[in-house]
Amino acid sequence: MTRSDRPSPLFAQRRLARCHSIADLRRAARRRLPRAAFDYADGGAEDEVTLARNESAFDAYALLPRTLVDVSEVDLSTQVLGQTCALPLVLAPTGLTRLFHHEGEHAVARAARSAGVPYTLSSLSTTSIEDLAAAVPGPHWFQVYVWRDRGLVREFFARCRASGYSTLCLTVDTPTLGQRERDLHNGMTIPPRLTLGALADAALRPAWCWKFLTTRRIRFENVRGAGDADAGDLTTLWGYITEQFDASLDWDDLAWMVQEWNGPFAIKGVLRGEDAVRAAALGVRAVIVSNHGGRQLDHAAAALDVLPEIAAAVGDRAELILDGGVRRGTDVLKALALGARACMIGRPYLYGLGAGGEAGVSRALDLLRAELRRALMLIGAPSVRALEPGFVRRSAAHPA
Repeated sequence: MTRSDRPSPLFAQRRLARCHSIADLRRAARRRLPRAAFDYADGGAEDEVTLARNESAFDAYALLPRTLVDVSEVDLSTQVLGQTCALPLVLAPTGLTRLFHHEGEHAVARAARSAGVPYTLSSLSTTSIEDLAAAVPGPHWFQVYVWRDRGLVREFFARCRASGYSTLCLTVDTPTLGQRERDLHNGMTIPPRLTLGALADAALRPAWCWKFLTTRRIRFENVRGAGDADAGDLTTLWGYITEQFDASLDWDDLAWMVQEWNGPFAIKGVLRGEDAVRAAALGVRAVIVSNHGGRQLDHAAAALDVLPEIAAAVGDRAELILDGGVRRGTDVLKALALGARACMIGRPYLYGLGAGGEAGVSRALDLLRAELRRALMLIGAPSVRALEPGFVRRSAAHPA
């Protein structure tokens, strides 16, 4: 591809300007990305029942506006684990982020910093802990699993401390990986076994192919050289990683990790009130109510559906973050009214990344900011901290 064949920045700006919702960004990303890459972000486990539930759960709640409230000034800021956030959002950890844009995690982290919200780097990121911190000063969060090799966990902790990461986030819903059938149909596996259709589809996205072929290889940068893994072999690294997932993870492991980190600590993947209470008792400061975006156990409950009972059980012993299904500012409003301190988003910013790199991520955040501000004004809440359960009511069409 010649330079003249590549999309101009002005063209990209116009494309993003025509996106007026997260759904528009999703459509733009679908046009620009090969199907295998898009489906990797967009898809869920098995029949994708939980994936659909996460989004539809928000429809079950109607909003009850208060009138004659001064909303000439609206404050969207909040505190999450002691960190001031300009928006009640946290950007979720995502693996293989450079599939969606060649600048990957760096582009996302820059957009997050500009928006004043935390970014969570994945253990399976395509940039290293150190490289991200050097390129985009934080503070950032870091997502970790419990590996069989506890020395590797300690190494992650030490690297995060040295690089200035503020918060550790332990994912607890992956004793094994969910069956993501879109990826299987596309051959989006490790090692890749891409179908002829998937390869032909990729060839129709020359801009994406050019960057994929001319920028550095996609690798799991945080585990390069770990164990016996070949630093340059993605397949070997993935084999090592899957062997390291520890299905024996239990509460003692969590207690050890909280003590070992000795700082702000969150767990991601909780759907039961008693689990949230137990985690808080062990020193966990934030519980992320999540079903892994519908990518693990299909037919699991929607995150929003269990949020009120978890909020009632936990009280003020831990902060709650809602993860799953957020596509609108009104979704954020409903989650906060039902007990969340903030929402964690993954797919919305990946759609933006696929549609237009860093500018696309910023566009996603700008859209959610504008929608949330407008919704707060229309519902009669001068700040996100003013939201409480009285602003929402479960619709009669969606009984509990």
